Amino acid sequence: MAENINDQSTPDMKESEKAPKKKSKFFIIVLSLLLILGGWFGISKYVYSLHHEDTDDAQVEANISPVISKIPGYITKVFVDDNQFVHKGDTLLTLDQRDLKIVLAQAEAALATAKSNLASATANSYATSQNVHTSNAAITTANAQIEAAKVNVWRATEDYQRYANLIKDHSITQQQYEQALAAKQLAERQLQVLMDQKNQAAAQKGIVISQSTATASQIGVAESIVKQREVDVENAKLNLSYTTLVASENGIVSKVNLQEGQFLQAGQLAFSIVLNSDKWVVANFKETQYDEMHVGQKVIVHADAFPKHDFDAVLSSFSPATGSKFALLPPDNASGNFVKVVQRLPVKINFTNKQDTLIQKLRPGMNVDVVVELDQ
Repeated sequence: MAENINDQSTPDMKESEKAPKKKSKFFIIVLSLLLILGGWFGISKYVYSLHHEDTDDAQVEANISPVISKIPGYITKVFVDDNQFVHKGDTLLTLDQRDLKIVLAQAEAALATAKSNLASATANSYATSQNVHTSNAAITTANAQIEAAKVNVWRATEDYQRYANLIKDHSITQQQYEQALAAKQLAERQLQVLMDQKNQAAAQKGIVISQSTATASQIGVAESIVKQREVDVENAKLNLSYTTLVASENGIVSKVNLQEGQFLQAGQLAFSIVLNSDKWVVANFKETQYDEMHVGQKVIVHADAFPKHDFDAVLSSFSPATGSKFALLPPDNASGNFVKVVQRLPVKINFTNKQDTLIQKLRPGMNVDVVVELDQ
């Protein structure tokens, strides 16, 4: 019996000795595979990191055009709604024009008055210039008459001298002598009258020239006033045009919270238009990733909205300063509370495949992951 028991226990013991050996081999194989896979994964990630830089601190950006009123006024009509697509030149809203139309009418009336004053000053200047010409002609005539009078004086004087000699010899009568004397005196009086008339004409000419100068200066003043009134008219027209706000570019309207009758201040933001012309990505890389990056490197962009799609892009430019320098309260390391923090440098990334229709579906502010392919 004892031998049978021993014989029966022997196979069981052999099986129990074999089982642990099988388990240990399986464990070793699995562990080895895990180590190989882990090593391969780690090495591949390390090799990948040598040729790529990536970050998930990135967002889609686009040009956002603010719609701002340049003049104060009450809204008469709003033509757009939230999320509506508008084309360049479309009317967005209008302001009350009645006050500005009155200002324009006043400016136009003032311009008409200024032009009338200019025409009157021009006419006066022409009249005074004609008077100058008349005065010159009168002086010329007076000079000719004076020359003729001098000839008469010379002739009368010569006749008088002859008659004076003849009267001494009683060759002529006293009457003839007196006639020669009277003719001489009359010629001298006529010459004096003509000289006085010339002096008066010369004085009148001076007055006329002064008047002409004054009227000419009035023309300059009137022209300046006309130009000023023209500027007033253009300014009134410009302000009137500001009552109609139009879209500057194609885009989508956002945040339209306006009602008819609402008052807008000059410079107040009415709403915004997200322009549809261009989109790009701004990625914030750590400063420790900046070493081997440069403009022109290929970039792959993955948007959270389209996780299975690769957007082709290129590294376009680097910000001139880190993001913290543009913060409202930039850090001041000289204050004594210095703690070294890895800074982020904004990088602009442009899409290169313009035929990619999904780019138009991207919206500013969407989160994306970017991978920059470093030079091999």
